[in-house]
Amino acid sequence: MGAECRHHEIHPRSGTAFTLAKGDRLTVIDPCGEQVADLLAYNHHDIGEVISSGRTLDYASRIYLTTGDALYSNRSNVLLRIVEDTVGRHDFLLTPCSADTFRIIYGDADPHRGCFGNLAAALAPYGIEPDAIPVAFNCFMNVPIDGVTGSFTVEPPLSRAGDRIVFEAETDLIIGLTACSALQSNGGSFKPIHYKIVRAGPEEGGH
Repeated sequence: MGAECRHHEIHPRSGTAFTLAKGDRLTVIDPCGEQVADLLAYNHHDIGEVISSGRTLDYASRIYLTTGDALYSNRSNVLLRIVEDTVGRHDFLLTPCSADTFRIIYGDADPHRGCFGNLAAALAPYGIEPDAIPVAFNCFMNVPIDGVTGSFTVEPPLSRAGDRIVFEAETDLIIGLTACSALQSNGGSFKPIHYKIVRAGPEEGGH
């Protein structure tokens, strides 16, 4: 495994996009605790192939994913594999929050663009259109499900300061990553997300 890169910070209610090569490891860190990070992955060589909640949960036969689990694409190929997880509770059911989320659920008259808008802006330079944004893997998001009725609630994340989840890329990827913009998802406050990348090959400048 290549040299470890420095931490990058995603400011509260913002997002970014970057590439991973096959074998690279991405660590997503909650530096303050109780903060969600929405993660998307696309095949770098064919952006029509994208992370799929439906395929992944179908093959895992459960909704809470953790160390050892694979994140599949819409074409049933593994894009990422979880290789370390200090929390064990993440969400892969709910779509990225958006201006419509804040308008419909919270009644905001002048809504923030949310994770959806942040992801759309960050991914646009890679040729990825907003309609190509699927359900994200919501790192640290805590969505308990009632086993009888199937109803769910969004509760504060179980992550504490310094908790992390580590992914290994199974192919060359474009990654979208946010510090989530929804108060309910983040224990009532907006905080940053940190991430770092460990390159599989020789260290390259600028990472």
